[in-house]
Amino acid sequence: MRLLRLLVRTRRHPSAILLLAQLLGMLLYPFLERTHYGHVAFNAFGIVILTFTIRMVRRTPGHTWLSVAMAVPIIALLSAQMFLNLPVLQAWASGLEALFYFYAAGSLIAYMMADRHVTTDELYAAGATFTLLAWGFTHLYLVVQALAPGSFAAAVNPELPRTWTELNYLSFALLSSTGIGDVIPLTVHARALASIEMFVGLMYLASVVARLIGLTMQPSK
Repeated sequence: MRLLRLLVRTRRHPSAILLLAQLLGMLLYPFLERTHYGHVAFNAFGIVILTFTIRMVRRTPGHTWLSVAMAVPIIALLSAQMFLNLPVLQAWASGLEALFYFYAAGSLIAYMMADRHVTTDELYAAGATFTLLAWGFTHLYLVVQALAPGSFAAAVNPELPRTWTELNYLSFALLSSTGIGDVIPLTVHARALASIEMFVGLMYLASVVARLIGLTMQPSK
């Protein structure tokens, strides 16, 4: 019965499902991305995240058809990478995924800003939006790295391309303005993109999150 109640509750809050799925992916990806079969599972899980995101967009002012239109070529590219082993497609897939996640984040922001009453799902949406923005910039960093190898360095194996997990760590550090860690952008283009992410993170916290906190503190009428 408790499991059934939990399932019903999460169905009412698709933002919570998306947030939990993304956090689970961040914990699982380090185990998956270094081997061929792990890379297949990595892409498969990415398709699952896309599906959850589309379901979430349906609850927002965003257009579901537009998110589906972006997701279809992404799934095709990820599937081609899985079954045909074509790493050259990674830059294209990451570029489209970045657009997809930014559109989903924008849809969630519009959803949270639409009224003056904060719901439980909107609180989950605040966390899901933050992770969507971080994932979007992660994929942009992958595009930059694919176009200009050596754009990012780290303390461990600095000569190797940075993995998704490493760039995701950099993205979260910059978006939250908590630091940069040992993964650093080296080229001017990578640093310009990192600066934009820091600006986006500050604006998101100062405008959207601060507004939600302010609304939750208003006395009920």
